[in-house]
Amino acid sequence: MPKQCFGKSHVPLSPAVRAGDFVYISGQVPVGSDGLVVKGGIAEHAEQVLQNVKSALALAGCTMDDVVKTTVWLEDARDFGTFNTVYAKHFPKDPPARTTVESRLMIDIKIEIEAVAYRPV
Repeated sequence: MPKQCFGKSHVPLSPAVRAGDFVYISGQVPVGSDGLVVKGGIAEHAEQVLQNVKSALALAGCTMDDVVKTTVWLEDARDFGTFNTVYAKHFPKDPPARTTVESRLMIDIKIEIEAVAYRPV
């Protein structure tokens, strides 16, 4: 089965790509529907990013329950506890495998998350 791309972006990437039974979600950042970075700290940024992950998954017919792996980049490792509290609300049962690292990010944001979902076609 060839890959299938979903959604549009102002940069050269697809928000979601299906390859067989897997859906890959590009790194999502805390940008609201107005195209601006949301105001606030790690809690607000994490919430917006996870909402954006959810929206990207929906483009490919998936939900958060289909996520099997996430990779998280935090701008500051000291935000891990607050981030983890927000994250847990979005994955209350059988959370996906996860890697979390501290990293300088491309724009002035506190977090970026990419996801891999599994949903047979």
